[in-house]
Amino acid sequence: DLDTYKNSYQLSTSKLGCAKADAIIMHPGPVNMNIELSKEAYNSNNSVIRHQIANGIPMRMAILSKYLSI
Repeated sequence: DLDTYKNSYQLSTSKLGCAKADAIIMHPGPVNMNIELSKEAYNSNNSVIRHQIANGIPMRMAILSKYLSI
């Protein structure tokens, strides 16, 4: 059931408290908010998910351009 899954696997701020202070939260997306990650963990200073989302398309475009323009 969903509650058991969330208790076992969801990254929350309480679980993040067990990590090193400079731990980085990354996610390949799309994020299943409140299932995989709590909103607090997603919005924490350790999260770089928004940067990943913002840089995802330009990175894929650059890689494809590099390897398709041989």
